[in-house]
Amino acid sequence: MGQTDMSADNYQTQLHEKVAFVEDRFSQFAMPQLQVFSSAPLHYRMRAEFRVWHDGDDLYHIMFDPQTKQKYRVDHFPAASELINNVMNDLLKRLRVSEVARRKLFQIDYLSSLSNQIIVSLIYHKTLDEQWVTTLQGILWELRQNYNIDIIGRAKGQKILLEKDFLIESLSIKNRPFSFKHTENSFTQPNAGVNIKMIEWALDVTKNCHGDLLELYCGLGNFTLPLASNFNRVLATEIAKSSVAAAQYNIEINGIDNVKVVRMSSEEFVEAQQGVREFRRLEGIELSDYDCQTILVDPPRSGLDDATLEQVKNYQNIVYISCNPDTLADNLSGLLDTHYVKCFALFDQFPYTHHAECGVYLEKIN
Repeated sequence: MGQTDMSADNYQTQLHEKVAFVEDRFSQFAMPQLQVFSSAPLHYRMRAEFRVWHDGDDLYHIMFDPQTKQKYRVDHFPAASELINNVMNDLLKRLRVSEVARRKLFQIDYLSSLSNQIIVSLIYHKTLDEQWVTTLQGILWELRQNYNIDIIGRAKGQKILLEKDFLIESLSIKNRPFSFKHTENSFTQPNAGVNIKMIEWALDVTKNCHGDLLELYCGLGNFTLPLASNFNRVLATEIAKSSVAAAQYNIEINGIDNVKVVRMSSEEFVEAQQGVREFRRLEGIELSDYDCQTILVDPPRSGLDDATLEQVKNYQNIVYISCNPDTLADNLSGLLDTHYVKCFALFDQFPYTHHAECGVYLEKIN
């Protein structure tokens, strides 16, 4: 949907259309009733990226229409958090009057949080020098009179921190507070409100599970840490170094003592499980000591690879979070040989788009 379709008045219409699409896409399977978790109709995105358009000494945010590919000016972006909307205008006021700050600036990325922290990344087609640093320190000081904000400068081969490149998000999950380190330029869930609903759904469907949990693609521990309360222990894997570092940090600041995170891809972990390869990254971890009866997977858009899919079938319970209904349907075709779907959910992470985030909870056929 385009910008003109993004309004609170037609949110329910687009959600009904998405529900109908998901139900039709999975109609070939014996699925339980779809649980639907809606989004706030406005100001739901914690992240936003804009190109910058220069017009003489003026500059402003632009986006491109997905159908026509034509650029359009963005002074207000109703999808983004109110914090992003406020900062984007106050920031541009200061960039416009500084030739050093605005010259060859071509993109601005915003990462905000429910805890009212925000990181702004300014991306340039020029080398950033000491004059730029001094200028932006002044702009940052002014903005900090009203905002809990950090600014990062990026150019080819450069990343300049004026202070730090992360924020600490605070989420209330089942009335329990959790803190998560969100690092600039690393993956985070874009819709914080729906993310909370996803985590709480995963907690609900696994509340009667036994033994330990294995999680593949754990990221910064978004599901890992809250779900640790439902299991004796959690063993989680993630391939991105920055996400692993954030997950370790998050384990510590939340005081959780039954989670271990290993930097491995799902394919590598399957090889380790099957004894095909040994990995030094698993030193001190005896896989046979774990009683992992439940597995949680949150794979990329491509879904589970064939080897991982076959390995997943060995678990009593499967929690599958999917950002792509097509690859989820493909994977379900294989999983339903050994399991049945007990719970099925749609999380409207991306309102006014065709993207549908789904969750399925499967139990082994006895």
